[in-house]
Amino acid sequence: MKTIEVRLPQEFDKSFIVFKEKGTYFPCPWHYHPEYELVLVLKSTGRRMVGDHIGYFEPGDLVCMGPYLPHVWVNDPIYSNGAADHEAEAIVIQFQADFLGADFLQIPEMENIKNVLGLASRGMAFTGKTKEKITALMTEMVDMNGIQRLSGLLSIFDILSRNKEYQLLASPGYIDSEPEGSDRLTKIKNHILTNFDQEITLSEIASMANMGVTTFCNFFKEQYRITFVEYLNTVRIGHACKLLSNEDINIVEVAFACGFNNLANFNRQFKKLKKMTPSDFRKMVNIQEVA
Repeated sequence: MKTIEVRLPQEFDKSFIVFKEKGTYFPCPWHYHPEYELVLVLKSTGRRMVGDHIGYFEPGDLVCMGPYLPHVWVNDPIYSNGAADHEAEAIVIQFQADFLGADFLQIPEMENIKNVLGLASRGMAFTGKTKEKITALMTEMVDMNGIQRLSGLLSIFDILSRNKEYQLLASPGYIDSEPEGSDRLTKIKNHILTNFDQEITLSEIASMANMGVTTFCNFFKEQYRITFVEYLNTVRIGHACKLLSNEDINIVEVAFACGFNNLANFNRQFKKLKKMTPSDFRKMVNIQEVA
């Protein structure tokens, strides 16, 4: 199924959107939009897909997503079948990067939040005190107007700029780019993201970093907390998910387009990372059609 663009209505006298979603179940299909988005689930349970990430949501789930990142919240059958004793409910905040002017994110005070919004291109699920503080503000903002509401969003930015309590959701291979790191890491990362559909050997990538293979392996794992091969497979599987959800091509073609030289290895690595087969993932993307 093709990803579709879905937009929430914005009031003419508001610079950003605060919207309370309430109904038997969350109706929005697999979609994207040009705004940044914060989604706080108040009631109901189910599965959420953000890029190639699949997770389970429950009340209190809080996620931030960058522009054009496909996503969907699919309620458990008890909601979609109308058998739950309460409605599904969530608070959504959407804003564009320039909602306070083209240079807003370029001022010195916004440097840290700009970095966070860069990470949001992969989706961020928040935990701990960060989630508690933002949840309280979002709940209050539903009934706010004017300067109060704007102040609430700026307070959320302040919390995000100092936040370390999050999990990145979509894999690097699902998106076009990641926030820049050191020159050496950027060079390595760009080479992987550009050439993941071809064979990339350890000796080749270590040479690019001007290191021996063993030194490079230790360096890479220290920086990314996984091995080079695990990272490469994460990128490849992320791109595979993108093709499976947006392109009408068969699974064998997907495997070879992502750099796997045989279908068995592709299926094994896909199931290892996604806990399901490529066919099951493709079905899940289309689940909202029958929910």
